[in-house]
Amino acid sequence: MKKLSSILLLGLVVLASACHKDDDSNDPAPTSGADIRGVITTDQHWTKDKVYRLRGYVYVANNATLTIDAGTKIISNNDSAGVLVIYKGSKIMAEGTAQSPIVFTSGEATPKSGDFGGLVLVGESSGNGNHKILEGGVDQAYQNFGGTKEDDNSGVLKYVRIEYAGKAVNPGDEVNGLSLYAVGSGTTIDYVEVVRGLDDAFEFFGGSVNPKHLIAYNCADDDFDLDDGYHGKIQFAVSIKNPGFTDTKTGGDLSNNFEVDNTNGKISYATTPITSPVLSNFTAIGPNNAAGTSVDYGYGMRWRRGCKFILANSIVMGGQKAGLVLEIAETGAFYKSGVSKFYNSFLHSVTSPFLVSSEVVSTIDSATVANITTTTNLSKVFTDAATIKLTDPFNNAAPNLKPQAGSPALTTAAKFDLTELSSFEKVSYIGAFDGTNDWTAGWAVWNK
Repeated sequence: MKKLSSILLLGLVVLASACHKDDDSNDPAPTSGADIRGVITTDQHWTKDKVYRLRGYVYVANNATLTIDAGTKIISNNDSAGVLVIYKGSKIMAEGTAQSPIVFTSGEATPKSGDFGGLVLVGESSGNGNHKILEGGVDQAYQNFGGTKEDDNSGVLKYVRIEYAGKAVNPGDEVNGLSLYAVGSGTTIDYVEVVRGLDDAFEFFGGSVNPKHLIAYNCADDDFDLDDGYHGKIQFAVSIKNPGFTDTKTGGDLSNNFEVDNTNGKISYATTPITSPVLSNFTAIGPNNAAGTSVDYGYGMRWRRGCKFILANSIVMGGQKAGLVLEIAETGAFYKSGVSKFYNSFLHSVTSPFLVSSEVVSTIDSATVANITTTTNLSKVFTDAATIKLTDPFNNAAPNLKPQAGSPALTTAAKFDLTELSSFEKVSYIGAFDGTNDWTAGWAVWNK
């Protein structure tokens, strides 16, 4: 990738007179608005009366702030998938509304995954150094991330939709729908949906950000991928898998609702800070062995490589190969000691509800995991997903995850009595929704 060193200001694309790079000489003009390239080093304001087209990697740097109005549309074409990188010290102020979300999407007449590269926030909160630089082929000048500012502020993402994202540079080196590198707790992320992404929906590389109301819908790899010492909190989130859609796999990889690691093994699994997310009120829907389910679907929850976790007041159902999986002895030890918990939650899977890897068996076996989960941790295992009584969870084109009247999700009281859960919003139900309100209404989309 060529090194970018100058700011390219917004301007209307006029094909007859515009100056283009050689590989852009035949670009179609966007419907209205501007082509965006290069590095933004001063404050800019994008308005909903224009359509903005990202050409390749675009960096907001030099402590600049990019403000995006509610209702604004940002597109990308598949010949030059746009990646918007908000670099350390800079901010994005993208605050849509339920009626007028901000949408990052494909500019193609027939959109497909990978047309848009992705949205990347780079902060100065802490991580454990597992990843040394940003993934995805970013310019060398913008590869570093992290620091010691736990309350670092990268801005606001609110009522934002990211569609058809994913840029695979090399195997294992991709841009996700929303990538969060050491993003700090001063950042606001609330009501964000990633739709039909080619790789992970949300990936957290360290950091302390505390999002709410997240939706991962029909993404090809993992929906919530947490690693590098991420130590934030997330409440109210949805993961829905399309049974036939997974990305290209290498090295025994699988697509999961959750995939959580401390390190990738190139450095010690005990490297601090240890990945230790605290999560509550998730509803995660796997493929549930529907017709045409990809062989590359794996687990509802894949906890591995030395991570700690608390997942509480949640529903994980339809996992293909297993429900709750523990890998690596350190991960198993955290569960056995009670540091990690799948707490006051519901679990259903097509096959084994609990699975431990060969490295874990000597520390804790699957029968002990089941016993701890259903006794000490107060969670319930369901052999039939219908017994949980969500309205229409496996209707991928039009999912309805609200619990029906009489659902155990409504009759089982949520619990926030763990110290780690004390700062969460106190609701009465299990999962992401009560039986009445739908916080996805108006701004989220389905059937893509």
